[in-house]
Amino acid sequence: MTIFLRLIISSIILTVAIKLMKKGQKIDKKDYGKFLLLALTQPFCYFIGESFGLTMISSTIAAVIISTLPVITPIFSYIFVKEKISFVVFFGLILSFAGIMLMVFNQDFTFDASPLGVSLEFFAVASAIAYAIVVKKLTNKYSSFTIIKAQNILGAIYFMPLFFIFDFQHFISIPLDTDLVVSMLMLAVFASSGAYLLYIPVVRDLGINKANMFTNLIPVFTAILSFFILSETFNFNKIIGIVIVVAGVSLSQIYKMINKIV
Repeated sequence: MTIFLRLIISSIILTVAIKLMKKGQKIDKKDYGKFLLLALTQPFCYFIGESFGLTMISSTIAAVIISTLPVITPIFSYIFVKEKISFVVFFGLILSFAGIMLMVFNQDFTFDASPLGVSLEFFAVASAIAYAIVVKKLTNKYSSFTIIKAQNILGAIYFMPLFFIFDFQHFISIPLDTDLVVSMLMLAVFASSGAYLLYIPVVRDLGINKANMFTNLIPVFTAILSFFILSETFNFNKIIGIVIVVAGVSLSQIYKMINKIV
């Protein structure tokens, strides 16, 4: 429900902004398929994986899984564009997965997280990578406003059946509340509009791998906010696992940066 409503609000805001700034662009018919795939990967598939995954595992474990995005991206790049993966990047990938395994298993090697929840979060990661690949192909032709507006409108259409089947009755029973309205507006403005409007130019100018590098900060902020807001506790495995995952991701990114300099 929340995702559907914030996509609707975001679409309205972007439509008004485009009209006021006169940034309207007509989408070529040959690109319709790309936009449909774009919205399918994100927001639809990404949020399905992330949201349902979060109901089964902790927010910290979910954030650390999402943080492997920069390491997993080269694998997809190799499959689709034949970019080679260096040994250091591959080692970073293995190290990150080792950290995740350490987080989701207890000291007696019993599973500390729902296998389905972990799988859904990795599905979200795959969706985010597919999204970046598709959006990269559109950035040289369309503005950020055009891409995000189309993405959110199509995303709302994808979510509409789920909203009316599962959430509509609950939605009409909720009384209007100032805090609720403000929260929804903040999600629409900052998460569904602003964040993507900033992300698109980064993908266009820096590329997919460098853009996804900034997801390294997700587990850091999530861990801090979860501790203070959700009172989430950390055992030794989780702390060491976070360190190992971030180290693996950072290793691959630092190696790329050194190669660029050299």
